[in-house]
Amino acid sequence: MELINKGKTKDLFKLENGNYLLKFKDDVTGKDGVFDPGENQVGLTMEGSGHAALALTKFFFEKFKEKNIPTHYVDSDLEEKTMEVLPAKTFGKGLEFICRYKAVGSFYRRYHMYAEEGQDLDGFCEVTLKDDDAGDPPITKDGLVALGLLTAEEYETLIKLTREISDLIRDILAENGLTLYDLKLEFGRDNEGNIMLIDEVSGGNMRIYKGDEYIEPLKLPELLLK
Repeated sequence: MELINKGKTKDLFKLENGNYLLKFKDDVTGKDGVFDPGENQVGLTMEGSGHAALALTKFFFEKFKEKNIPTHYVDSDLEEKTMEVLPAKTFGKGLEFICRYKAVGSFYRRYHMYAEEGQDLDGFCEVTLKDDDAGDPPITKDGLVALGLLTAEEYETLIKLTREISDLIRDILAENGLTLYDLKLEFGRDNEGNIMLIDEVSGGNMRIYKGDEYIEPLKLPELLLK
């Protein structure tokens, strides 16, 4: 296998069949030793987090397949902590689509003058640029179109997909007594230019609560994968 990229939480390899392999690591994003899915730096290492992230990603991607939601998922090996995926071209150097059901994290820090912490946001979606140096700045539809990162039609498709996927995850969690506060998703184009969900979908890129208790990513599999 050819190493293509060493990421913060996953390494990417190219396979001989033309697909790619994601190797999950036990590093998670955060700051000052505290996990935070909104951070753009590795904050700590949590033993078992790589396996937990892949197990949840496998679970969710199989749910998406049942709903005919396009993804890059091909197969996974939980023991090796690897996932085979289809080739994907990102929008620019990468965009993150965030769906927010509660005002927490970076949203609350930015808009605290007008928002109460934890207030309902009804699945509000926003887009940020993947740019660690700039702090992953938010960008509008018009900005994305003006910079040639996507078309107006693609933006509407991506927001619709973000809501559809997020609502599905929210409902699955709710069936298990869990509340989704927010999550971030990534999309790309396949070799034919079709939009599909890429990267992972796990506790590492969402905030989940059970009542007033925050659920750490490592605890989520035992609550969800029964």
